[in-house]
Amino acid sequence: MTATQTQPHARASASAVRGVLDLIGLVLSPVPLLVAVLPAAFTGGGQRRWFGGRADSQRAEAQAAKDDAAAAFYDLDTAQRDLRISIETISAVDSSPGARRAVDDFSAIGRRIDEASHQYITAVDAHDLDRDDLEASVASRARGELNRAKDELVRVKGDLDRFADGLGPLLDKAETQLARLAPAVERARAALLAASNALDSVRESGFRADDLAGRLASLAPELTKLNQGAGQHGVAETIHRADQVLRDAEAVRAEAERLPERAAEIDKRLVSLRTRAQALTTRADSVEPTLSELRRRFSAECWQDLQSVPEQATQSVHQAEEKLGAAAKAREEQRWPDATALLATVRALLNTTDEAVSAAGDRLQRLNAVAKDPQQEIDRTRFAVRDAQRLAMSGRNTPDPRHARPLDDAVARLQRAVDSLSGRHPDYWHFLTETEAVRRSASRVVEQIREDRGSGVSDRP
Repeated sequence: MTATQTQPHARASASAVRGVLDLIGLVLSPVPLLVAVLPAAFTGGGQRRWFGGRADSQRAEAQAAKDDAAAAFYDLDTAQRDLRISIETISAVDSSPGARRAVDDFSAIGRRIDEASHQYITAVDAHDLDRDDLEASVASRARGELNRAKDELVRVKGDLDRFADGLGPLLDKAETQLARLAPAVERARAALLAASNALDSVRESGFRADDLAGRLASLAPELTKLNQGAGQHGVAETIHRADQVLRDAEAVRAEAERLPERAAEIDKRLVSLRTRAQALTTRADSVEPTLSELRRRFSAECWQDLQSVPEQATQSVHQAEEKLGAAAKAREEQRWPDATALLATVRALLNTTDEAVSAAGDRLQRLNAVAKDPQQEIDRTRFAVRDAQRLAMSGRNTPDPRHARPLDDAVARLQRAVDSLSGRHPDYWHFLTETEAVRRSASRVVEQIREDRGSGVSDRP
């Protein structure tokens, strides 16, 4: 059986891998072809002179044994050469314990191959089967030694084939990595070029883009290492570096292409937030009249927490305007991250101010409504509690204590809130906060019941 038949995986991949290994700078160790130094190993050498009798028969058998041993030697040598390419492919890509063990095992088999080859060469050199006076006993001894050498070559060849069959997963992994190498490096180089072109384009439009230029410049050493090749830095590390350069370069390109749009967005936000700050200044002026009405019509508990709203609103709007000025300067200097951060701060300040200014008007509106008709708030809250009670009793004779206790507390709390309205100067704001708290409590019980039933937890007595 030939090496091609016994090692399909190694022979099929040998020619394809050889070119890739040369590309990444790996130099295959030369293997001396022992056949080349044995010109007589395959032909027998010289012109044969045959004589009849037993000696000629022994000579023919010895020569046949020599030819069989030469064929076995050639098959083993060919298989070892092909498998060496596979091993070098694996060691160039894979540094895992399994890959290192495969390299060590191949070295051990190589030593056995050397021993078997030495035995074969010794047997060939020891006997000149073309001698005219070759004795039958010498021919018989030569046949025995050559057969033993052939058997050892075949035995080692079998071990080599079994070893090659076990390399399949490692070789597949290594070849996959090698197949990724060239495309990964090419994609990284293309991404760097695209980023550079995008940066040049926005600079021609008047944008400095200094931060992007710095980020792109920082990738130059990585490009140098990519150009040095995987032979110097390893296949796995080179693929990882190419992927990282690709991501970084694409990020620079995307940000460069979006820079004009980003500048336009910042300009738009500057105008919008400046308009909003001016509107809030006008709205803040209405807080004081609202507070005056609250003080005149309701008890101190209903409005005293709003006393500081006018002053706080004025301070917040002033601070927002200062931040807007700083954001405008950052935009002019093309400090985009600073401008974006300052605008976010302005927006947060204006949101807080807007809520505070709105709170005074909302408070007056709600207090007016409850002072005119508190029963509407009472009915709304009782409905929420009763709805929760009905759900808690659904399919049960007695409620679960986990649900009944908070609902009973909610009923009592609502009653106390209603009783608090009987005074001469009711605290309507306390009443509203209490009824809101009761509704939240009922809502939590409803959520708990639905979660228990949805998860299959039985709450039956």
